[in-house]
Amino acid sequence: MDRLSGKVAIVTGASSGIGRATALLFAQEGAKVVVGARRKGELDALVAEIAGKGGEAVALAGDVSSEDYAKALVALAVERFGRLDVAFNNAGTLGEKGPSTGVSAAGWNDALAVNLTGSFFGAKHQIAEMLKTGGGSVIFTSTFVGYTAAFPGLAAYAASKAGLIGLTQTLAAEFGPQGIRVNAVLPGAVETEMYREANDTPEAKAFLTGLHALKRVGAPEELARSVLYLASDDSSFVTGTAHLVDGGLSITRT
Repeated sequence: MDRLSGKVAIVTGASSGIGRATALLFAQEGAKVVVGARRKGELDALVAEIAGKGGEAVALAGDVSSEDYAKALVALAVERFGRLDVAFNNAGTLGEKGPSTGVSAAGWNDALAVNLTGSFFGAKHQIAEMLKTGGGSVIFTSTFVGYTAAFPGLAAYAASKAGLIGLTQTLAAEFGPQGIRVNAVLPGAVETEMYREANDTPEAKAFLTGLHALKRVGAPEELARSVLYLASDDSSFVTGTAHLVDGGLSITRT
């Protein structure tokens, strides 16, 4: 239970779902954690839960699409815990849904700002800090959508999340010589708020569940364990990957 002992980590999108489960697991594995999201109340509750289990965490609410917020999260990690070793850029939005010809400029721009640009801002400042201490691990949350399986009506979401894979590969090549590993985790359907928003009828949930080889959707805790692998020294020779954790959806959908 100490795979991140002595490490300091940032987790965005930590107010619920995969981000929350990962922050809890990181703390359980010995990391000091900075948690970020828009919802302050949920973040404060998460920090209290981590503290109640003997861990250390601090929260900062804000908008991940802001570069100033990305800087502030890194500054808080250094101020409170002295360094930064791991960053899980997980915050995301489903964005505007519907036929691509009807997607508004605002809907398109919002999805890219949160999912892609915000992740870039995060990594930009996280890596700069990690370089001061000789290395680290940066992880993005992408998706199977737009990579192994196309779903009509999700153009902005698919494009922004596919862009994260290109960003992952570029950063991995650019900073590998300095000991920075960069990977993306690609979930299938996971029981989160976003999943429930996108699949708001029993029929939709049954259809998506049936696409998975395992015939079920994932739990946030299952994704958290995969993120922990990428964050820890267990994956010390892994970088630049699009790491599918999709319950076999990719093999049934292709």
